Amino acid sequence: MFMARRLIRICTARFFLVFVVGFSGFSFAQSSAKSNDPDFTRYVDPFIGVDWGGNTFVGSTIPFGMVKVGPDIETFDGRRSGFGYWSNGVILGFSHLHLSGAQGKYGNILVAPVTGDLKTDDIKSSRTEEVAKAGYYAVTLTRYQVRAELTSSRRVGFHRYTFAKSEDAHITVNLAAALDLGPGSESQNFLGAEAHVLSDHEVQGVARFRGGWNKGGEYRVFFDLLMDTRAKKVRTWTGNALTTERDAIVMEDRPIGVTFDFHTHPQQRVQVKVGISFISADQARRNIKEEIPGWSFDSVHRANIAQWNTELAKLHLTGETDAQRRMLYTAMYHVMMMPVDRTGENPGWSSNEPYYDDYYAIWDTYRTSSPWLTLIAPNRQRDIIRSLIDIYRHTGYMPDARSGNDNGRTQGGSNANVVVADAYMKGLKGIDYAAAFEAMLHDVYAPPQNAQKEGRGGLADYNKLGYITDSDERAGSRTVEYAYDDFAIAEVACGLGKTEEAERALKRAHNFEHLWDPNMTEFGFKGFLRPRKPDGSWAPPYLVVRGTWPDFMYEGDIWTYSLYAPQDMRRLIEMAGGSKQFNARLDFIFSRGHFDISNEPGFLMPLLYNYSGRPDKSADIVHLLLEKAFTDTRAGIPGNDDSGAMSSWLLFQSLGIFPVAGQDIYLISSPSVPDASLDLGNGRHLHIITKGFDPSGLNRYVQSATLDGKNLPTSWFRHSQIKNGATLVLTMGSSPSRWGTVIPPPSLSDEPAQECSRLSAK
Repeated sequence: MFMARRLIRICTARFFLVFVVGFSGFSFAQSSAKSNDPDFTRYVDPFIGVDWGGNTFVGSTIPFGMVKVGPDIETFDGRRSGFGYWSNGVILGFSHLHLSGAQGKYGNILVAPVTGDLKTDDIKSSRTEEVAKAGYYAVTLTRYQVRAELTSSRRVGFHRYTFAKSEDAHITVNLAAALDLGPGSESQNFLGAEAHVLSDHEVQGVARFRGGWNKGGEYRVFFDLLMDTRAKKVRTWTGNALTTERDAIVMEDRPIGVTFDFHTHPQQRVQVKVGISFISADQARRNIKEEIPGWSFDSVHRANIAQWNTELAKLHLTGETDAQRRMLYTAMYHVMMMPVDRTGENPGWSSNEPYYDDYYAIWDTYRTSSPWLTLIAPNRQRDIIRSLIDIYRHTGYMPDARSGNDNGRTQGGSNANVVVADAYMKGLKGIDYAAAFEAMLHDVYAPPQNAQKEGRGGLADYNKLGYITDSDERAGSRTVEYAYDDFAIAEVACGLGKTEEAERALKRAHNFEHLWDPNMTEFGFKGFLRPRKPDGSWAPPYLVVRGTWPDFMYEGDIWTYSLYAPQDMRRLIEMAGGSKQFNARLDFIFSRGHFDISNEPGFLMPLLYNYSGRPDKSADIVHLLLEKAFTDTRAGIPGNDDSGAMSSWLLFQSLGIFPVAGQDIYLISSPSVPDASLDLGNGRHLHIITKGFDPSGLNRYVQSATLDGKNLPTSWFRHSQIKNGATLVLTMGSSPSRWGTVIPPPSLSDEPAQECSRLSAK
């Protein structure tokens, strides 16, 4: 999703696939540990995905927690991490707000222990003995011989520092620090701060920032820092000079901070609680009192683990490898970090609705993370959607991305439309769908002032011509995404009885066809998306592999986006020359490096064979991707995790099912674990059993399937068939079968063809 990906393209070349039917599968050595143990956090490895662009958070947080307290690191040659962590380099301190799977925001209120002579412009240390677990991070800062430990509650970071031997010790707070500070268009800017020393063991204040990847407006981070040990002396700095002033204020970009100075004895511990708020410093203090009133670090850690276990216990596995267990429970962990629950911490308006921030970005998460939460955490997903609707009420748009309490940026379509439709089609309760529909229509008819901030850019041309012209940015990718967003609108409109709007939306759902040049030929395949001028004539073909903001395609190419029409794959296959030619085109894409697993636009592509009668080929590609692109190592995620989007892709594909986001359809591929169960809530479970499972991957082809004991001849099923709990049994074999080849998943071009009748499956 981000520009930083360009730095790692060469590294992700290992994931460009060669279409091979045969390959060696997983090694299924069994472990004595069973995944039904009560402490599922033991299988979480926060280091998975930190290298080669995964950008996953390392530190302590709770599920969807506001505070993510963890280390901020720069390399030995001085290059600072944009998301907080590097596997090599020195620690600058421990800040309290981070993203996961993304970068370019936060890193605020940096706390660091120091020993010896304090130089405020040189607080960093190499490290050793690093430990990262769910709800816990620890490291030894070798320069200072301090053992640092972190845990957290929802809005409070809890630090425990053990000073090995120094008598001259300091706890410092740097208010001017943040990730990715600089002059770049996507950099953060420090605007000023103030700190007020209340006693020899407490300070509170606020730091102000703006910018970051979403180019957001000013956001203010209030804090209250409280220690269990009284300092011998407290000093502040505004610039480089330390003073005894108890109030420090700067109104521009210059250093500011506080140090608590101690005379410590060997192995002395100093504990620090840092409450964070977006409302006020007093509220930050109340957050401490409400969430961590005492001083037991271990009790807070146990409470943190308990919250993670409640969520992780929703996945039960049998027969998985040790590596798979680590990968899948870590993936669960990653999915549940964002968006962030800031209910009660909204500085923009007062509301009785839930408030979530750090949708970073829905363009990534609508495809897999939202459907995953709808399955295993429906109440959470309900609140997230209610938050989106409330953001619309007060800002004018549901965001496509949002961070720092400000909308921005919009990469593709108005993809919150798909999130709403996904929930609606799956019967998620407790959502004001009438208000949601109003927000969806606003996307359709209200051109935004800033098309990279919110809403639909190029809307006038899209609504008039049926496509975005080459005079506007991201014309190709946005046209096909808008068409699918319009399909999502039609689904909700049909369900709400809005017949006229449904008819208009269904017509727009075919707008992807307006950029399809049936005569454009590449490597023997005819029919591709092509730029089109305002007068309707074709512009030169767009052949860039991966475009960005001003280009025709955003983070994808014509091979990927030309096959993106989940609303009507039957029509698209026909346009591409029929099933045989469509399958040949997919084969070419996967064998010639045109498929990119490191980015979200291609997430559905491995399953498109299900629409063209070859689910066996979907099984081949999915197995190959799971074997080659995902591992349980620090480089184990093939691109930005993007708020858990990559992790939720891994979860679905490992279970052998995959959602068509925005519809009530799941596609079946081939499980990589023999037995899995998802807790759907209220005693309901989706149990997936794979008969004839072969650890080597040889028996990857479905021969037959049953759902709750009834024959399932299709390579897909509906959410309504599993929402009350179900058992899916897949019988596998070593060669392709006729199973799933006759009745493809639903498309708009199917009969009956009368408007809302084909969308009435809910």
